[in-house]
Amino acid sequence: MKKWVVNICRFIVALTFIFSGYVKAIDPLGTQYKIEDYLEALSLAQYVPSIVTLGTSILLSLIEFCLGIFLLFAIHRRVASKVAFVFMVVMTLVTFWLWIANPVSDCGCFGDAIHLTNGQTLLKNLVLLACTFIIARNPLLMMRFISLSNQWIVVNYTVLFILISSIWSLWTLPQFDFRPYHIGANIPKGMEIPEGAEQPEFETTFIMEKNGERREFTLEEYPDSTWTFIDQKNVQTKEGYVPPIHDFSIQTLEGDDITEDVLNHEGYTFLLISPHLENADDTNFGAIDQLYEYAQVHSYPFLCLTASNEKAIQRWRDLTGAEYPFYLTDETTLKTVIRSNPGLLLLKKGTVIRKWSHNQLPLINEEQPLEKSTLGQMPRNSVPQKVLTILLWFVLPLFVLTLADRLFAWTRWIRKKQKHSSLYKHLKQKSKMRKKIVAGNWKMNMNLQDGIALAKELNEALTADKPNCGVVICTPFIHLASIAQFLDQDIIGLGAENCADKEKGAFTGEVSAEMVKSTGAQYVILGHSERREYYKETPEILKEKVLLAQKNDLKVIFCIGESLEEREAGKQNEVVKAELEGSVFNLSEEDFRKIVIAYEPIWAIGTGKTATADQAEEIHAYIRSIIAEKYGQAVADDTTILYGGSCKASNAPELFAKPDIDGGLIGGASLKCADFKGIIDAWKK
Repeated sequence: MKKWVVNICRFIVALTFIFSGYVKAIDPLGTQYKIEDYLEALSLAQYVPSIVTLGTSILLSLIEFCLGIFLLFAIHRRVASKVAFVFMVVMTLVTFWLWIANPVSDCGCFGDAIHLTNGQTLLKNLVLLACTFIIARNPLLMMRFISLSNQWIVVNYTVLFILISSIWSLWTLPQFDFRPYHIGANIPKGMEIPEGAEQPEFETTFIMEKNGERREFTLEEYPDSTWTFIDQKNVQTKEGYVPPIHDFSIQTLEGDDITEDVLNHEGYTFLLISPHLENADDTNFGAIDQLYEYAQVHSYPFLCLTASNEKAIQRWRDLTGAEYPFYLTDETTLKTVIRSNPGLLLLKKGTVIRKWSHNQLPLINEEQPLEKSTLGQMPRNSVPQKVLTILLWFVLPLFVLTLADRLFAWTRWIRKKQKHSSLYKHLKQKSKMRKKIVAGNWKMNMNLQDGIALAKELNEALTADKPNCGVVICTPFIHLASIAQFLDQDIIGLGAENCADKEKGAFTGEVSAEMVKSTGAQYVILGHSERREYYKETPEILKEKVLLAQKNDLKVIFCIGESLEEREAGKQNEVVKAELEGSVFNLSEEDFRKIVIAYEPIWAIGTGKTATADQAEEIHAYIRSIIAEKYGQAVADDTTILYGGSCKASNAPELFAKPDIDGGLIGGASLKCADFKGIIDAWKK
């Protein structure tokens, strides 16, 4: 159930992030305008240059889209889930402020594709915050669609795709236009209010005065003529229907409205759109002038709509030699009409026929009128075609990669199953022959008296209730000789936690393998991660220790395992292989048969984290496979491989049920008789 909840939350967040990130990426200017609205509400707009807001727009879309893809494919699960949670914490705080202060009416989280109120946005973000919290708490429960070895392809392709989408949309125009001025839209129709549509309601209050007393009256309470009218207030009490286009108007520089004349013109009309001429790109003014001359030849109106003042208009004229007339339109409207400064619009009877960025102005045959030109017709690249293009360029490659990856994994699983099936009886017999061991590693814990007491308690408990496996306790050096006197070593084997890499000599503080053997010990732990990390034991040092231990007839429990960074990088296989090759693969087959391997995921030791039973089995099976490559299948089948990562009585039965896990190397849980025996008894379940 927990796994289902995590994966449902993962898909909700992933799909929301992908959609939100993509609609922002294909309209970076729209997101930039929204960021500038926020800065304006905070009175910071004047301090932040436009290049910063544009860069923030692109970065925001990149983060959202990539996080969505990474969560969808379960790539870098720990990092992606935590970043998504932090991202949602920040976004939720922002939308909470929007809900309280209401500085803008639409947060812009889905661009122009979906408009949400600030309250709806807050609710949406609270749901996503809860989902990301669940995912961040249980990242490893997300099911992978792509194996670790191929995840880099998805990562790089996703980043490249979304950056190219943003850059292309900046250079041209957004691939998908969700605004009311899209190609095919009829502007007059978009301004109509349907018959019977709900009308806004207003309450009018009159401020009246009589004999020095001022009072407010509603229309129904309007007083007699003895009261003197002072002022009136109109307050909207109910919102009515607002048409998609409600703020489009064109005025001459003198203030005359010519909106209806332009929109009702029967033929074609060119509209050059520039919210601010002082910021407009003037690199293609020559192409604009040619289009104006073409319009004059064929008697097509050509108007430049801007929100700039006369000084900026005159500067543009001086800079480009523009001869076309200029008209005034609201800045926000112009930014909504086209995401380009300047941009070109072609109207016919008030319908948007074509839109061009200043970077892709059309090349027109001057002798051919628009009525006979393809430019005068609606373009054929419909929305389904654009969706298909996105599918072919992004979705299809990832789908093919996923399919190939999963087919390869499936065929490998089938081959493994077939191999296991053909050798099932043989392996079953071998696994019965293979010794099962639960070994306790006391580390640097307990004084001599406490150690003897624990050893006696264990000895009594296991003598009374015989274990179904081999039991070993590996203690600090000071305990060995004393504890050996109290143990029945037919029931509990005794081992040391380390030995020196020198046979004898002037090595103050060291304990040789011969000394360990002389105490009555039978085993020794070598290569433990703590010895490797804290005391810098190298493969060469460990090789010498193994040789000296075997020379003195000590059975070696040899530890291998990877760190958290190595696990997340997918290097666990090569790490354990290198550790075996560096210290024990030099042994003869006969000597290697005396080795017990202990796999210890370093990231699960003393952290409370535990590799899942499937993760542990996977790496144990791999270890057995490389032993088979070196010494043959028979040796691999006889080698005992213990699991050493936060094994407890609660998870031991599941771990020990796996065919390649032959017991455990137990740390903290071996310091109490009841805890240790609970793990030993897992072999009876």
